[in-house]
Amino acid sequence: MTQQPRAPIEGRAALIVIDIQKSTFIDDRAERSIPNMPGYRERMLRARGAVDAAHAYGVPVVFIQEVHRPDLVDFGRELDGDEDVHCLDGDPRTEIAFEEMGFRQGDYIVPKRRYSAFFGTDLEILLRGLRAETLLLCGGLTDVCVHYTFVDAHQSDYFCRVIEDCVGGSSIEAHEAALRAMEYLQTGARRSLDEMVRAMAA
Repeated sequence: MTQQPRAPIEGRAALIVIDIQKSTFIDDRAERSIPNMPGYRERMLRARGAVDAAHAYGVPVVFIQEVHRPDLVDFGRELDGDEDVHCLDGDPRTEIAFEEMGFRQGDYIVPKRRYSAFFGTDLEILLRGLRAETLLLCGGLTDVCVHYTFVDAHQSDYFCRVIEDCVGGSSIEAHEAALRAMEYLQTGARRSLDEMVRAMAA
């Protein structure tokens, strides 16, 4: 059975900005604690367009911030793979990229310890209060935190739209595979920034 794509936004929307933090803009080392695909920084900057549109059209903006305690007690199995220690509390690189993303008074911040923005956070309570039905996702990594958040949102019956030109992965191959996996779960999940700006305006 082939599903027909649904509307870009069903009911009330919320923009979920996943892990766009200062490290993307101030850490220019060739070897970073988390690998990024080519053009990653530019994709994160492009997400500013989604934030600006949300502000302009009354869509709530929720910034997700990955942050870990300096003694590493809450990393769990996260360091068993390709990632090194990252996003430590108190490190300037861990701060949300407030200026680059146009953060405003009234935007929301949800800190998280694990990949999914839903796992062990109050995001579900916040979204319920906002009466959100459609989640617009941007940020990184496409194949990790965006994908895991998408899956948990999908399993909680939210409509999910990933703004595919405003997300970036650990590699081009992983990025594309994650986008295909999300589209598999919800037909029409992959959307462009231009399309979602039009949808917010409507």
